[in-house]
Order: sequence, then C-alpha cells, then structure tokens
Amino acid sequence: MSAPTSEAELADVVKSATGPLAIQGGGTRGIAVEGQALSVAGLSGITLYEPGALTLVAQAGTPIAEIEAALAAENQRLAFEPMDPRALMGTDGEPTLGGVIAANVSGPRRIQGGAARDYALGVRFVDGTGTVVKNGGRVMKNVTGYDLVKLMCGSFGTLGVLTEVSLKVLPMPETEGTLLLRGLSDAEAVEAMAAAMGSPFEITGAAHCATIMEDGPVTALRIEGFERSVAYRLEQLKTLLARFDAEMTVGDAAMSDRVWRSVRDAELLRDVPEDIWRLSCKPSDAPGLMARSGAAGWFYDWGGGRIWVRMPQGQDLRAALGAFDGHATLVRAAPATRAALPVFQPETPGVAKIAAGLRARFDPRGILNRGLMGPVAEEVA
Repeated sequence: MSAPTSEAELADVVKSATGPLAIQGGGTRGIAVEGQALSVAGLSGITLYEPGALTLVAQAGTPIAEIEAALAAENQRLAFEPMDPRALMGTDGEPTLGGVIAANVSGPRRIQGGAARDYALGVRFVDGTGTVVKNGGRVMKNVTGYDLVKLMCGSFGTLGVLTEVSLKVLPMPETEGTLLLRGLSDAEAVEAMAAAMGSPFEITGAAHCATIMEDGPVTALRIEGFERSVAYRLEQLKTLLARFDAEMTVGDAAMSDRVWRSVRDAELLRDVPEDIWRLSCKPSDAPGLMARSGAAGWFYDWGGGRIWVRMPQGQDLRAALGAFDGHATLVRAAPATRAALPVFQPETPGVAKIAAGLRARFDPRGILNRGLMGPVAEEVA
C-alpha cells in the first residue's frame, strides 16, 4: 500500500504508477477494486476554519469525527448529515472528508438542505496523470470552476484523488423534534410525507418503515429550529395530517436525534442476512416499485425518494424492477454477488459516452479506481 503524507508525494505516486490504483480513504464503504492500494489517510488535518465566514478547509484524509468536533465547539455542523456506514457494512476505520465528498454522501436532511455537493466550495485533487488541480474557492462568492467541484462529488475517485476540500458549514439549530405517525401503509406514508414537505413547516427529515419494525409501520417527520417555533410547527403539522388515520406522537430532541441517526446510518439493516441495495426514484413510484421488487424488507428516506432494500442473497434488484425512472446501487453483498453484478446502475448509452469522455480526459491511462463506474478508457470506442 502507498500512503503518501503530502499532496506532492501523492502526485508522484500517481505519476509513476505502472498499473491500476485502488483509492482508499477510511476504508469504511467496503468497495473493492483492482490495483495497488493508495491511501490518503496521511493527508489529514483542518487547514482553515473561519466560523464567522461559515467556511472550513481540510485535507481529504481528515476524519469526519474530527471535523464535526471542531464545528460543534463553535455550535456549527455539516448540514448535509453524512452517513457513517461502518455498522451497516461491518467495516472498521474512520469515515473521511475525501470519501464523503467523492461519494457525495448525503443524509436525511438532503430533502431540505441539499446534498454534500451543494456545500463543496472548492477542491484540490491529483488527476490520473499526476497533475495537481485546484478548482473553486473558499467562499461562496468565488465560483470559478464551480462545475468541476460538483463533478468530483460522486465520482468515487475515478476522475482524481482528492487532497483538500473547502466546505460551507451552517449553525446548529437550537433544538429539533420529530412527529411519529403509526399505522400508515406505504402509499399513505408517501402521501403524508409529500403533504408535510409541501407545507410551510420546513421539514428536514421524512422517513417511513413498514416492513422492518416489530411494532408496526412508523412514519417520521423532523422539524428543526428555535424551540418555540419547533413546538408550534409540530402542532400545526399534526393538524395538517389529521386526515390520515394514524396515531401521532411527538418525540423530544433526544429521541429525535436517535431516530435520525438510525435513519442516516441505515441501522435497521446492520444485522440482516440479505443483500442491501439503495434505490433512488420518484417518491410517488416507491410503493409500486417495492410491490414488484421481491424484496424481503425496505424503508424509505427522503420522502420516498431513497429506499434501502433487503434483497434475497444473489438476486438482482434491477432485473426484478425492470425499467424505471431512477437507479439502484448494490451496497452490501457476498463477494460472488459483487463479482456478478455492478455496484452502480448501468448507464444509458448517451450518459456512458459522456462519462467515458470525462474519464479519458482526467485519467487517460485508466488507473484510478479502474472499472468501478464504467469501462476503462481503452475499452470504450
């Protein structure tokens, strides 16, 4: 394994590589690709933090826990609520900033605050030729190359190895509360979540679980802000949703925090034996998709726009669903299933052509996380 401790060392490793490189952050996501392991864990530390400007800059190998601790000391947070995948994946290590941005890891608050990519102001990375690239800035006013910053978010290390990330951060709210509705069907829950998110009450989390909970279906709706405002909006939300025949209870801040950490980290799926898939779709399509999926269980996040799915081992969720408006990602499975099924939804021909062109531009030798998100450069016409 190569473990450079500076950006210059990392660039030299990439430039001199004679074969594929498997980029590693904290090693928490269980994604394996061919090649020599290249760890960015040695590039760690917060290099700039200006609480008054809501701006933080850190090296890519910096643990998320270190960043969150620094922000908490100033009563601030990462608004995109990144998942900690260790319990679900059964992995060790520490989630890192580079891994979070490279995978665009975004939690339940995405429905209100946006994804990780919406908070990335700038990046530094090493492309597949060993060239150091700087893009974006450290404040929102500097939008030079902003599209390239977005491009790196969700590229899973196939376009470049992140070395530094600049982020916008936000203040923590004074408190939070969660309205729980019990007894709704999937279709009713999706309708209730849509009604809540379309209201003026600023919902920051909308999840539903019917097939995993022992005590019956539960729909959860989160509200954050000043204490009096949260209490008022929760009561108004109860009135808004009174037409749904559901038992309603309000959870306090401590309970709400537990609920949404569980949703964020997919903790309900940590010990189940089935394969785990993550499905993105139109919320209104979610109940129908699950009805024909053959899944052993599931729960909804993002108002039904994200579904965590338990599939019988070795079965292909994509084949079961057929054509649909969305995509399915294989998150956890036995090695044989991973070898047989791609991690990511196969791209349409037009998207595949654009993606191949991007990889050829940023990684002309096809050495960065080779084959993870599509054919390597020499295999694409």
